[in-house]
Amino acid sequence: MHYSKETAINKSIRINEAIRARELRVIGSDGEQLGIMSRTDAQKAADEAGVDLVEISPNADPPVAKIVDWGKYQYQKMKELQKNRKSSKQSELKQMRFGLKIGSGDLDIKLRKIRSFLAEGHKVRIQIFYRGREMAHKELGFEMIDKIVALLEDDAILEQKPQMAGRNLSIVVRSK
Repeated sequence: MHYSKETAINKSIRINEAIRARELRVIGSDGEQLGIMSRTDAQKAADEAGVDLVEISPNADPPVAKIVDWGKYQYQKMKELQKNRKSSKQSELKQMRFGLKIGSGDLDIKLRKIRSFLAEGHKVRIQIFYRGREMAHKELGFEMIDKIVALLEDDAILEQKPQMAGRNLSIVVRSK
């Protein structure tokens, strides 16, 4: 069950004969401290246990090595990385667009969708778009934004003030 240095996924981890330090702080397969010993003694202990000697902290003084099954160790590290990647999910910026002449039923549906985005931890850009001659009455868009913010005040915090960009008026909200 001995693996060479080349089979290691992470080249910085040394295994068995690839370990260069003369003295190592050795940790047993059960996690107990075996103390500081020479590399040859540590290698013998690993051979007797039928597993590998893996250098887990090469920068320590003396370097730390663990007597462990390399395949199992590698698998556990890979699972740990996957778990960390899964738990650190990036929050996205979702977007919801409204026209000035939206009906109350449609408004309720869009607000429900915004609340679900906020519950998932995403930020939401709410955009009011102006069509044609509606640009002459920009104040209607600001009134609409105020109404939406008032309806969402229990669930959201205004993160970005209303901003005009071309024919769009937008704000960004995040969950409380």
